[in-house]
Amino acid sequence: MPGPPSALKKALIAEGFEIYRNAPTQVTLADRVRDNLLMDSGVAVVHGEGLGVRVVLRAQSSNFPGESGESLFARARGLSAVLVSRGYREIGADAVPVHDPSDRSRTLDTSYEVSYFLAVAEDAALYAELRFALGISKNAER
Repeated sequence: MPGPPSALKKALIAEGFEIYRNAPTQVTLADRVRDNLLMDSGVAVVHGEGLGVRVVLRAQSSNFPGESGESLFARARGLSAVLVSRGYREIGADAVPVHDPSDRSRTLDTSYEVSYFLAVAEDAALYAELRFALGISKNAER
């Protein structure tokens, strides 16, 4: 895989992936919801000493009124069987507030997110794993 982050980003674009966000150690891929709307896909390439794929599974509290945080984390983890069977491991769980874009002091919702990671050794494996991860359900539904 190319060395600097800009080369990684160019390689991903050349492979047909759309970039949502670029950070020093992570390139987050986009989901194209409509022709003119890109959203965070929950799938990212983690780079640095090695390469890996990070997938975030979510349960929104507004989709499950009255459920506890632990119950919502369990719903997000319930989506992970397909990842775990491929060797992914859980690396974190966070409750992330969703703020009102016009008033950051107001919280509209909370996203209960569980992150998974898989190290990959070569470019072909990385691209295949990214395509797989983009194709799975990452949001708990009622």
